[in-house]
Amino acid sequence: MLSDIQIAQQASCLPITEIAKKLNIDTDDLEMYGKYKAKLPLSLNEKYKDRENGKLILVTAINPTPAGEGKTTVTVGLGQAMNKIGKNACIALREPSMGPVFGVKGGAAGGGYSQVIPMEDINLHFTGDMHAITAANNLLCAIIDNHLQQGNELRIDQRRILFKRCLDMNDRALRNVIVGLGGKVNGVPREDGFMITVASEIMAILCLATNIDDLKERLGNILVAYTLDNQPVYARDLNAVGAMAALLKDAIKPNLVQTLENTPAIMHGGPFANIAHGCNSVTATKLALKLADYCITEAGFGADLGAEKFLDIKCRYAGLRPDCIVIVATIRALKYNGGVAKTDLQSENVDALKKGIVNLKTHIENMKKYNVPVVVAINRFHTDTEAEIEVIENFCRDMQVPVSLAEVFAKGGEGGTDLAEKVCAVIEKGEADYAPLYDEKLPIKEKLGILAKEIYRADGVIYTAAAEKSIKEIEALGKDKLPVCVAKTQYSLSDDPTKLGKPENFEMTVREVKLSAGAGFIVALTGDIMTMPGLPKAPAAYKIDVDSDGKIDGLF
Repeated sequence: MLSDIQIAQQASCLPITEIAKKLNIDTDDLEMYGKYKAKLPLSLNEKYKDRENGKLILVTAINPTPAGEGKTTVTVGLGQAMNKIGKNACIALREPSMGPVFGVKGGAAGGGYSQVIPMEDINLHFTGDMHAITAANNLLCAIIDNHLQQGNELRIDQRRILFKRCLDMNDRALRNVIVGLGGKVNGVPREDGFMITVASEIMAILCLATNIDDLKERLGNILVAYTLDNQPVYARDLNAVGAMAALLKDAIKPNLVQTLENTPAIMHGGPFANIAHGCNSVTATKLALKLADYCITEAGFGADLGAEKFLDIKCRYAGLRPDCIVIVATIRALKYNGGVAKTDLQSENVDALKKGIVNLKTHIENMKKYNVPVVVAINRFHTDTEAEIEVIENFCRDMQVPVSLAEVFAKGGEGGTDLAEKVCAVIEKGEADYAPLYDEKLPIKEKLGILAKEIYRADGVIYTAAAEKSIKEIEALGKDKLPVCVAKTQYSLSDDPTKLGKPENFEMTVREVKLSAGAGFIVALTGDIMTMPGLPKAPAAYKIDVDSDGKIDGLF
């Protein structure tokens, strides 16, 4: 069996100019990054503003196992399948972070015969967007520390600096650090820390900003610290905005690439869904809606994370109205949620499947709360048995949702034509009437209470003393009337990764609350979620190599 990278390296890439033609984009409107990648200028939004929007399809999933369940693969496969059945489709995806690429999760370009290419570029440096975000983030940090060194005119309390440095790599040793050591000339000593770049507020800002002016306003609104008099300090107070925006002037432009079957794909932005809002950029999604009849996008991890944030944050701000939600599930993941050990998932176990299918049921119920029709896609593995497939099909029939066995990993677009036809049939019924789950003007605790009850199915929410204090500070700033972004484990509907299926009789604990005023939401951290992941005992980096001709091997 060929590996993902071997399949990708054997693919017949079309020049990116040919892919652009499929979307009626002129060659003069492309900013080329080699032969197979291009930036799309923001001026295209104005150029195509009078075009009617296509239909918006969100791909999400059940709670995954630690191995991941192929949501991106199904997204790519569905896009390819749409073209197979004669539809004009464009995929809108997030960019991968390099940390997981060298760690354990893997890339974010799909798999098998449903990949976005050139996958080596996409999974590594791509067009430099991640590096630009890292640089802008760390420039602000350098300006903060320089302000302290140069007399601290704003009287910043060095114990209450909120904005951290970042790095696009898993490195647990940088979670908590001391900066400014080495004497007076080297700065003011203080506690600091790093988060992974995709958790930076600047990543969220880039994904929600609609143009350069909006980007600059949001950058200026970043709350970086408090003064000794307990007054807020924003990035604009440090005169940092112009230089940060200059570093991001190209990163704000979406990237055009293609799938193995030459379906257009726009990749832009990459916030994780377990520690950020988990969706690609508003600019990319809106542009795809103008350029194609169908825009297929995804949201990270399970529907309790990425899809909820897509629907309650991104759609709210961008004015998007999804027409269909596809929930990806695997039989092995449902058995895992039914108590089967990871090592035994390949064996038939109908009883465990029936027990774990409650996880799928909960996600279906949750997504229907947004008044958007649902289709279930079973990402098929060769170990799935007919008896297990029958359980899934009967279950979906009882839930009154269409279900499709997707074989896009093995067969590409051809393996997803049934899914594409069922999605189109649902959309043509015109039953979608999207509405967010809560009113963002509600008190913070009330919004979190709605999410806890309606999405996570918790009995209530417990707040630590630190969280209570932060909520009061946010209210005092008048910034409490914003959507909430919950940082939570992806492996469970609850805040405890060991509670699988549909957890019962639990309360969710909010241990910390942070204001992301630039992004325009409030972050609630639960459980033991880390904003800087670590590497596993045997990281994927051990298997990656490059030969004398520059050909990469071992990248999935």
